[in-house]
Amino acid sequence: MNPVASAAIASWRFEPWLLLALVATAWIYLRGRRRLVRDLPERLPPWRGVCFVSGLAVFFVAVASPLDAFADLLLQVHMTQHFLLMMVAPPLLWLGRPELPLLHGLPHVARRDGLGPFLGWRVLHRVRAFLTHPVVCWLAFAGAMWIWHLPALYETALRDPFWHEAEHASFFFASLLFWFPVIQPWPSRPRWSRWMMVPYLFLASLQATAFSALFVFSGRVIYPVYANAPRLGGMSALEDQKIAGAVMWVPGSFVLLASTMLLVVSLLAPKLVRPGAPAVAAPIPNAPRRGTDVLRWPGIGAVLRARSGRAVMQVVLLLIAAVVIVDGFFGPQMGAMSLAGVVPWTYARAGIVIGLLLAGNLFCMACPFLLPRTVGRKFFAPSRAWPAVLRSKWFAVALFVLYLWGYEVFALWDSPLWTAWILLGYFVTAFVVDGLFKGASFCKYVCPIGQFNFVGSLISPLEVTVRSADACGTCTTQDCIRGREGAPGCELDLFLPAKVGNLDCTFCMDCVRACPHDNVGLLPRLPASELIVDPPRAGLGRLGARPDVAALALVVVFGAFVNAAGMVEPVVAGLQSVSSSLGFSSTAPAFTVFLLMTLIVLPLALAATGRWWGRLLIPELGGRTLLCRLALALVPLGMAMWADHFLFHLVTGAGAALPTSVRALGDVGMSTGPPDWSAAHSMAAPGDGFRSVQILLLDLGLLASLYLGWRVVRPGAERLSSALAALAPWATVASLLFVAGVWILFQPMEMRGMIMP
Repeated sequence: MNPVASAAIASWRFEPWLLLALVATAWIYLRGRRRLVRDLPERLPPWRGVCFVSGLAVFFVAVASPLDAFADLLLQVHMTQHFLLMMVAPPLLWLGRPELPLLHGLPHVARRDGLGPFLGWRVLHRVRAFLTHPVVCWLAFAGAMWIWHLPALYETALRDPFWHEAEHASFFFASLLFWFPVIQPWPSRPRWSRWMMVPYLFLASLQATAFSALFVFSGRVIYPVYANAPRLGGMSALEDQKIAGAVMWVPGSFVLLASTMLLVVSLLAPKLVRPGAPAVAAPIPNAPRRGTDVLRWPGIGAVLRARSGRAVMQVVLLLIAAVVIVDGFFGPQMGAMSLAGVVPWTYARAGIVIGLLLAGNLFCMACPFLLPRTVGRKFFAPSRAWPAVLRSKWFAVALFVLYLWGYEVFALWDSPLWTAWILLGYFVTAFVVDGLFKGASFCKYVCPIGQFNFVGSLISPLEVTVRSADACGTCTTQDCIRGREGAPGCELDLFLPAKVGNLDCTFCMDCVRACPHDNVGLLPRLPASELIVDPPRAGLGRLGARPDVAALALVVVFGAFVNAAGMVEPVVAGLQSVSSSLGFSSTAPAFTVFLLMTLIVLPLALAATGRWWGRLLIPELGGRTLLCRLALALVPLGMAMWADHFLFHLVTGAGAALPTSVRALGDVGMSTGPPDWSAAHSMAAPGDGFRSVQILLLDLGLLASLYLGWRVVRPGAERLSSALAALAPWATVASLLFVAGVWILFQPMEMRGMIMP
């Protein structure tokens, strides 16, 4: 047998006192539970007993298994031990609601004459009230984590068994305190509103992220004892330290986020349990709207409302696009030195995502591709209707997949010529499509950028909608969609009184100008709230009956991870290795297979499984409806990954615009001096704080996707277990995507479009 394996098996500690204590605790608990469950079966269902015994078992594994024996050789093993003691065993024990079962499991004499008087002692009540206050619990948890990991104390604990036991005892009891207000085991009462536990867990996640990042990003070994310890498996002490940080970071964040999710679900569940109630709530348009109307803000409101305001924005972007195209055709064919490499791939993409997250579909509002077609309409009078067979999102889905494939295969970010041709093709296509077909056919059925923006705007905080449903009820002209003289209506067939959310809305504000009652505004809303219900929507119908929209959402979500994975070194090296072994000189065939598997096969497998499973568990909603709506619930996670990816390029390449512009001006005889290319790589290494922000975005994306998924499945399921089971495959995929995203962020990345020093 392998010597390490033999040592691991032999290192189990079966100390009699520990075994006796754990077995006695389990026996007392089960005995007391058996007595209580006769009168209170709903308080102590069997699964709570399983949780308590499992918590004891996890504790035993943490302190008596080989984890303890190898803790002074590998930091990652020691951190795994701490993770079990702090994040797994304590919540399992509290879920068992142990207070009364342990009390009633004791012999009657001990309970009456021993513990009885002690439990009635006022000082004990005060001490308990102090220790279980949420502020004390949170500080105890964070304090134990940070203080015991100071190098001097940590190494003392490794050298001295007494201090090692004290360290573990501190972690365990501090964590028991931390999890107490979160789980609030019966019969205790909460000190704060249960909603306050959401920021309580969120702040704990933030400090745990900062703590883990110190280990992951430190360039030196924090604990010298590991540098001098025998190395197992050829792993260096620094590599061991990075893995230890990841062990605390990823599983720890997952536990805290999952706890937040379950907490929110438990708080909302009583309001949602309505067996037999219709799955569709009241239409959103009839609900009263609150908040500030952005269109009524001084200055910016007038600009957004005015037709000339949009035209000015379009002209500005048109001029920028023209300069980029010219530089792409005639400038240097190196992405980092060309405006065609820097403007679209570093700035524009990040700007689009930032606009979506902070406001809405701002790019479509100022889209330069529509300006030539608007001019062309002065000369052409398109009268044809878009072909019925193409009136869906399937064509746009295919174009988006084609774009993701071409981006990697043709290295578009580093090809100014290809970029210029694509931009020029965009202008020509928009001009031809909208010159032949009436309506905004290019925007609604063709444009891949527009489809990405439509999906992304599902989580935007602003929405173009009516201010008062009553005003629409008395309106007979319906100018918002028909238009009136000098003010066209909505070309995308979004009738404002029945419009829900941002899907297919280009923020053009035509409906604002067409409404004779001044009843359309740009109002705040809860991001993604439109996905919780599924009323009939103007121009789209019910999203639960639109598999093409669901396919678009899945492609955008999975595409976020595929696109980001294509620039990390392990994936690039793997594709090169596969290509070489098959005799290809290019990675294009291997990437094509990779793309098909991750962007087509995996989403199809998820969709098929989710549909079949949903139809089996919640037949009232139907498999297709669940599939379509749960696919859209993944959008927050996908957009978080897109934001992480594009913000990385923006941060690392933010300095490239100045020298590239100076070079371009010099090429046309307007030289201002030689470009300083050092600015193009001065921000090539983002700091640890930026990585934490990226992880936080993924955290929020995962949490929002799980929450939306829950809100979709719960109203249609009669039983809680059915809802959880229906959500399980989607939650599993979301969790795996989250883990994949974290893994991508930790990998060395190609500095695409950069001039390296």
